[in-house]
Amino acid sequence: MLRLAAASLAGTTIEFYDFYAYGTAAALVLGPLYFPTVSPLLGTLAAFGTFGVGFLARPLGSVFFGHLGDRHGRRPVLVAALLLTGLATVAVGLVPGYDTLGVAAPCLLLVLRFAQGFGLGGEWGGAVLLTAEHAPAGRRALWASVPQIGPPLGFLLANGLTLALSAGLSDAQFLSWGWRVPFWFAGVLALGGLLLRVRLSETPQFRELADRDARAERPFAEVVRDHWRLVLLTAGGLTVAYACYYAISTWALAYATERLGVGRTVMLGCVMVAITLSGATTPAFAVLADRYGRRSLCLAGCAGMALWTVPLIALLHTGQPVWMVLGFTVGMLPLTAVFAVIAAYLPELYEPRVRCTGATVGYNLAGVLGGAATPLVATAASRGDGTPWGVAVYLAALALLGLGCFALLPETRPATGPEPEAEPITEGAPA
Repeated sequence: MLRLAAASLAGTTIEFYDFYAYGTAAALVLGPLYFPTVSPLLGTLAAFGTFGVGFLARPLGSVFFGHLGDRHGRRPVLVAALLLTGLATVAVGLVPGYDTLGVAAPCLLLVLRFAQGFGLGGEWGGAVLLTAEHAPAGRRALWASVPQIGPPLGFLLANGLTLALSAGLSDAQFLSWGWRVPFWFAGVLALGGLLLRVRLSETPQFRELADRDARAERPFAEVVRDHWRLVLLTAGGLTVAYACYYAISTWALAYATERLGVGRTVMLGCVMVAITLSGATTPAFAVLADRYGRRSLCLAGCAGMALWTVPLIALLHTGQPVWMVLGFTVGMLPLTAVFAVIAAYLPELYEPRVRCTGATVGYNLAGVLGGAATPLVATAASRGDGTPWGVAVYLAALALLGLGCFALLPETRPATGPEPEAEPITEGAPA
């Protein structure tokens, strides 16, 4: 389990490093470099638009890689997804600016960002199922939470490198080539991750399905036909966690530097403190989920996010590092409670024959609704000079949606003893 968990953690760290490197660049430099002919506000919106394309590609990637995982095994997904995302990320760092290529430059960004999202759409399901299907039932949430530490670690790597470059280079050097270094470094990380993953073994549950020839012929069609309600409920429940995460890690970064005059280095440091806390508390929330249930933690997390949206925006608008760190760190705790347990919760909701497709489609559909839309909506809602209360209303509404969706889902925490067969929701079944 330690070896499997380490390989899963390394992969999700690298994949999310690639994904977050683009988000940080979109907040700081992509607007003036690739959209210089429009106003700063429209440039930021355009940069966040290319950022959102990655989220739109994630459900498509989850369908493709989910089919691969349910038909041919979880292991091939891990290798193929990491290779695709790593190559696309390195290529982003090589795209010349608008001054050199004109409109072709942002078009290339869109294509490469789509490839990033497509690869990441398969990464999460493969990594989570690798640990969840090997783990003992009584500790499944804890082991499955290990890959969930990857996103915070990836964020810290991407932003830590960006922070070091921002602090050590002049503004001209950073805009010229410094921001590209994190993208080039992704190639080294991807190579290391591939060396870890090529030696992994297949999960016992998939081997059993293959031995009995019980694999789904068309996993996505089966999910749409029999489990569409479950996909929509999980996506709706997770949307607020994505929205709050990217409101803190991406939109707040752009808002504070452009509108409040906070230094780029200061803001990167504030966000990194909050993300560090998120990664450190993930295993603790997973232990609670193994003891008290998955749905209970998800409901508590949504309630916490609903209550903290107004204080979060108020503390951000002060522009003071101490108050912003407080707002970000407290805001990260409830969403971490959701992300820590969802790696065990989603696979348990689906039967093994369609588990890779169903879990990844619901997870990545929430990324579209929460991750892609939030920087755009929040930027548009904060156009005035006052405190952007519209952003707080938007996040609170998504938190209430999450509460309703998780309330309609069943609890899946296994009882002590032999692992029971998961009982998925099907069309017409009571909640």
